[in-house]
Amino acid sequence: MIEFTNVSFTYEEAARPALGEIDLSIADGEAVALVGASGSGKTTFLRLLNALLLPTDGRVTVDGLDTGDPVNLWEVRRRVGLIFQNPDNQLVSTTVERELAFGMENLGLPSAEIGRRIAAVLVRLNLEHLRERAPHRLSGGEKQRVAIAAVLAMRPVCLALDEPTSLLDARGRREVWEILGELGRDESRTVVHVTQFPDEIGLSTRAIVLDRGRVVFDGSPVELFSRAERLSEWGLTLPSAMVLSDRLRRAGLGLPGVAITLDELVDAIVAAPAGSLS
Repeated sequence: MIEFTNVSFTYEEAARPALGEIDLSIADGEAVALVGASGSGKTTFLRLLNALLLPTDGRVTVDGLDTGDPVNLWEVRRRVGLIFQNPDNQLVSTTVERELAFGMENLGLPSAEIGRRIAAVLVRLNLEHLRERAPHRLSGGEKQRVAIAAVLAMRPVCLALDEPTSLLDARGRREVWEILGELGRDESRTVVHVTQFPDEIGLSTRAIVLDRGRVVFDGSPVELFSRAERLSEWGLTLPSAMVLSDRLRRAGLGLPGVAITLDELVDAIVAAPAGSLS
């Protein structure tokens, strides 16, 4: 369980708080999309979660551990794995295999256990063929997958991702989307995913919108996108799947339900009554 209790944070010499009076909890196994316009406080939220920053006011706890207590610092960071926006900022080793081993070695895990975890995460993220490759020679999408794999291998209880697809091309973004979709369905781990892409919000089951450092929405992605009149105010737009499904309905195709992701749209088209498109 992650809890923010009346949390505020102000950077030195800032005119206003980056976050103000945040009160919320995130249950174990939840998949949360944290969204909002640039400057809304999303990255600050993640860094408070991982104890890279400490609240100016209020309290952040991870599984009951107060991030403001220096005694808890190592354990909080072990429990909350952070993925940065730019994978080059956290890849440090000469091969993919060594990159995956690096964090686990710092945890003091036995060599046999490290080997087992490396083998498992390489398979899970389809990275086996890159095992001996140098991370700096990989594509952007491959680098981000390796960065995610390195954190997953340490088995944190929470994975916090700071706009992991924002610097990737379309192919790399699709590669990471597949991982995000799988992580969102894995109830053994909490996922907090910061994004500015509406198409990624549907990969989570809960959406939290920040606006100028405050929570202005907390609910399901379907509920969020039903508030079309507020989206532009919060710096958001409808996902491409919803825009396309609306066009198909106006063309006469009887689509069941609401499609937020492209996969959901494909499923809806398949399930539409035969001959409903005029």
